[in-house]
Amino acid sequence: MNKERAMERMGTSEVIQMLAAIAEAMSSQREYLIELDSVIGDGDLGITMDKGFRAAYAYAQEHTDLPPGDLLMRSGMQIVKTAPSTMGTLMGSGLMRGGKAVSGKDSLDTQDIVTFFEGFLQGVSERGKAKRGEKTIIDVLLPLVEGMKAYTGRDFEEVFSVGVEGALAGLEAEKGMMSQHGKAAVFREKTLDLTDPGSAAIVIFIEACHKSVCN
Repeated sequence: MNKERAMERMGTSEVIQMLAAIAEAMSSQREYLIELDSVIGDGDLGITMDKGFRAAYAYAQEHTDLPPGDLLMRSGMQIVKTAPSTMGTLMGSGLMRGGKAVSGKDSLDTQDIVTFFEGFLQGVSERGKAKRGEKTIIDVLLPLVEGMKAYTGRDFEEVFSVGVEGALAGLEAEKGMMSQHGKAAVFREKTLDLTDPGSAAIVIFIEACHKSVCN
């Protein structure tokens, strides 16, 4: 990727590279996510994320004529279709809403990326109905988006770096929280010292986005 161009605009080819990086990351972290999810969930999160983002990337490779926002939106549809689990639906809904927020543009700047993640958060919030402090992906997405919204520069590497910092801070803040949604809620106090699997998947997601613009 041309570094100077990547710092100023993100076109369809860069979005495809980003989806490739996410798919690769979810594949490499598949067993880690399975292990996390096996403790307080169904144990299928790694499978879901791997399968869903492989499908999203495959779709993107075949639809290079789409503008970046539209491609993200339709890639989200593929995740929902291919991996219709709770987390698959949340991730897909996030991509769909975020992509819709920036649809129709030939290329995206850093503020468009902020808009995308604001839409991503909105899509996840509406679908999952969770609130801050309930030890879900919302606790990672909120500081991710808040950090990005405060960024006013034009460097893609920097805006994604800020997102990573926010996500990691959110994951750290979840320590001591008790899970209140899904199968994990059954374990209650036992979840206080455990990592929420979905939150870990969001960290992997944003770290892969960052990596894709650093190459």
